[in-house]
Formats: sequence, C-alpha cells, structure tokens
Amino acid sequence: MSDDHDVVPLYEGLISTRAIRRYTDEPIPDEVLRDILFAATRAPSGSNRQPFRFIVLSTGAVAEQAKRLIGVGARKFWEEKRAADGYDKGSGTQADSPKSRLARTMQHYVDNYDTVPVVILACFTRYRETTETDGGSVYPACQNLLLAARALGYGGVMTSWQYASEAGLRDLLHIPDTVAISATITLGRPAGRHGPVRRRPLGELVFGDRWGEAPAWAVDPAGVTHTAAGPPTAT
Repeated sequence: MSDDHDVVPLYEGLISTRAIRRYTDEPIPDEVLRDILFAATRAPSGSNRQPFRFIVLSTGAVAEQAKRLIGVGARKFWEEKRAADGYDKGSGTQADSPKSRLARTMQHYVDNYDTVPVVILACFTRYRETTETDGGSVYPACQNLLLAARALGYGGVMTSWQYASEAGLRDLLHIPDTVAISATITLGRPAGRHGPVRRRPLGELVFGDRWGEAPAWAVDPAGVTHTAAGPPTAT
C-alpha cells in the first residue's frame, strides 16, 4: 500500500487511517500543511456556521514552548493511565504481546512529544450556551484533517491531553475564554505505515429495527481482525 495521494482511494483511506504516534524527524512543508488544513475546513458543521478554528504549531519559540507544555501533561496523564489500566500486568509483562507493544508505543509517544513535527489545537468558537452536540461541529473537521494527512503521506492522532496544560496554553497562545480547545492533533511522517484498523464486529455496532439486533447484512468482510473496546484487560 502506497502513501502516494494519487493512489489511495477514498474508501481505502477511510478504513486504513490508523492512529500514528511515531514520526520521523522530517518537517511537514508549508504547502502540505495548507492542503491538510484546507481539507479540514471543508468539513460540515451545524447551520454551516464553521465554528472550528485551528492553531498550527510547527517551529519557532512559541510552538516549542506549547509542545513542551502539552508534553508535560501528556507524560503525567499516561503515567497515571498506565498504572490504572494495568498495562504492566498480565500479558503486559510479555514483550511481544499487543498490550506490551501498545504500552511501548504510548511511552515513546509521550517521551518524544516535545519534538513532534506539528501539533494542531482544534478549537470551537462558542456562539451559544454549551450543548452536548457542540462536538458535531468541530470533530468532523478533525477527521477530515487526519484523512487528508493520510492521503498526502503523513499521519497523526487526536487526543485531549491539552486539558492538563490548558491554562498555560491559553495564556501563551492568547486563546479567548469564549473559545474551547476541543482536541490536540499531532502530525508527522509516519515512522512505519498505515494499515487496517481493528474494531468490534459490525454486527455489534449496527442495529436494524430493534436495539441490539443486527440486520442480516451487517457482516464484516472476510479476513477482518477485531478488537474489544476500551483499555486492554489484565490478561
């Protein structure tokens, strides 16, 4: 499978855009960032208000300081999550287990956060009282962004780790109180590759006329690998 944007069909991109947490040192050219962000801003939003805004942090003193701020919070968050979810117990003690591999990937990710090529803060400009549907007008743009990065040979992952350092970020980046920081997205050239994503079987996620009952056609294609939801178990 190539990362050349001329040979990645849309459907293939949709089912193969993985969370990329390891990056090479290669910077992302400005023209590529332009194309990625252009695709992001083509996303739908409620009443086409387009309340999403993106702060792009690549190089320079301010960007480096912002990355350090988020990195400190990310490392603290992961340390607590690693212990709470038992990543070092059960199969996590086996070096070749999926649980152990994921723990190593996450540790590498947070340990090297300060040197990620690009960090993007996805923001939401509030125009009414906050409601539970506000995310519907910003997260589609985030998905567009990640899919565009995939098409252009890059990769990324969306997290909410900005919460641990939000006060410092707001002060550093002059973000108004009326703006919510909805997500943090890291981007770079993958030190690896995209590939099929693993999810629960289609029949567990798609229902027909009654909740919990899948229609007969809700069957995954042959050869699909599944995974359970949530953090890994202790086994």
